[in-house]
Amino acid sequence: MKPSSVILGIDPGTNILGYAIISVTNNRPSVVTLGVLKLGKYTDHYDRLHKIFQRVAGLIEEFQPDQFAIESTFYGKNVQSMLKLGRAQGVCIAAAANSSIPVFEYSPRRIKQVITGRGGASKEQVSGMLHHQLQFDESKYSLDATDALAVALCHHHSTRNPILSSGNDKKGGWDEFIRKNPGRIK
Repeated sequence: MKPSSVILGIDPGTNILGYAIISVTNNRPSVVTLGVLKLGKYTDHYDRLHKIFQRVAGLIEEFQPDQFAIESTFYGKNVQSMLKLGRAQGVCIAAAANSSIPVFEYSPRRIKQVITGRGGASKEQVSGMLHHQLQFDESKYSLDATDALAVALCHHHSTRNPILSSGNDKKGGWDEFIRKNPGRIK
């Protein structure tokens, strides 16, 4: 039976990038593949960005997803780390846009909330819940890969549940941060 949807989920990173593909048939998600792209051997940041773009574009070409979900950058104190993470996220989004795939962003807290019911859940709790929901051997995968799987599954749940869809962070991100933190903008 042909899946009604194929979703690519990305947990962006410049050292390790997690990715996952799920297919949805009769409203039932199943794992197609998941893994990580290890970028530690590349010392130049721009080489890393190029490798990220190539891998995401390759996943799109191989699996033909019709939806793309990515974890949005979180707001931390280390501006340099946020900048690098934002660049990694940007090249992933560019790969999806290059293939005309709609992009959806979800905050880390939102993903954890949808998957575990707790926005402050640990990565291990998220991985365990994914194992319970999707019946796969999570011990074979790194937490970056299962985080990407959580992004894809969060998107699936958010698009099929009207209550969850109101929390879709597609229009959030920096606009939401600025709205909530007017005193931090100069």
